[in-house]
Amino acid sequence: MKKRLALLLALVLLLPVPVRAAGPEVSAKAAILMEKSTGEVLYEENAHEPLEPASVTKVMTLLLIEEALDSGQITKETMVPVSANAAGMGGSQVFLEEGEELSVDEMLKAIAVASGNDASVAMAEYLAGSEAAFVEKMNARAAELGMEDTVFQNCTGLPAEGHHTSAYDIALMSRELILRHPDIRTYTTIWMDALREGAFQLSNTNKLIRFYPGATGLKTGSTDSALYCLSATAEKEGMELIAVVLGSPTSADRFESAKALLNYGFSSFALVTPAPSEPLIPVEVTLGTRSAVMPVIDGQTQLLLSKEAAGQVTTTVSLPDSVPAPVEEGQTLGHLTVLVNGEKKGELPLVAQEGVEKLSLLQIYKGLLTTLFCGG
Repeated sequence: MKKRLALLLALVLLLPVPVRAAGPEVSAKAAILMEKSTGEVLYEENAHEPLEPASVTKVMTLLLIEEALDSGQITKETMVPVSANAAGMGGSQVFLEEGEELSVDEMLKAIAVASGNDASVAMAEYLAGSEAAFVEKMNARAAELGMEDTVFQNCTGLPAEGHHTSAYDIALMSRELILRHPDIRTYTTIWMDALREGAFQLSNTNKLIRFYPGATGLKTGSTDSALYCLSATAEKEGMELIAVVLGSPTSADRFESAKALLNYGFSSFALVTPAPSEPLIPVEVTLGTRSAVMPVIDGQTQLLLSKEAAGQVTTTVSLPDSVPAPVEEGQTLGHLTVLVNGEKKGELPLVAQEGVEKLSLLQIYKGLLTTLFCGG
């Protein structure tokens, strides 16, 4: 009996079993992979666990600086003074001196490339009057972005009781920064540079900028309690991904984990822009100052699909033979239905490319006369 059971077990072990595609190997307390344009999450592990982010905190600091630039509150040429408080910051710094002034451009470089705590506090004080007031703005902005796992206590990420966020929340603020302010790449892709007319050398703390093709940023962080953290962004074939790892045991682990996440995303997914299988034709307009109006897709909506599904996208067009005037620009005329492997994925509005006014009674009368007497 025992021999039969052993033989049966051996036969079972030899039978083919379904093989599931391996996910990324991540060495961290928490991780997430998000696609920028859609905001879809491609992979997550303990993504909502509140953890210390260390200097990855500065993603929010950079976001608020960029928004101050957009609003006109500051320009990149604005000179920012350094207080004794800012100059006395510990941790990573560019060794600013009390009374020294740097431009916003130089401050952004110091924060994004060298993770300067002193530069971060100097900018916070300049924009809000004090670091505490700036932190209030950070928390308010976090709430607007839906960062429910986050409480900021400072603008640097230095250890502070109650200062925490999550991998998911970091992905949210990272997405907002690179989506709304793509010029931040000017700083986050710098490998080596200098401040003070070359007197102080900078080297990017994010080693992926040099060693990962397509890397666009974004921010590193590490403390004894937070361990090693990273929000890494990269772009390939028109798709930009955000990989966040928190609490990696070593610096090498955080970079290898981020690379694994990014490689998984780029090898497994693709962005597809749905389009009609044939060119759209104009829709007739009755009693309009123009005889027809051209339908166009409303916006450039993209779908995030697996690589396999990306090749199975088809579309169908639904448009009326005619529409009555007046027609407003942007008015919905019909729909483009998107199907993946024959299954409906969604609908995109087809709208009027331009407006068409309704003919007046006089114009209608003149048109009739022209038809009667000229045979038009």
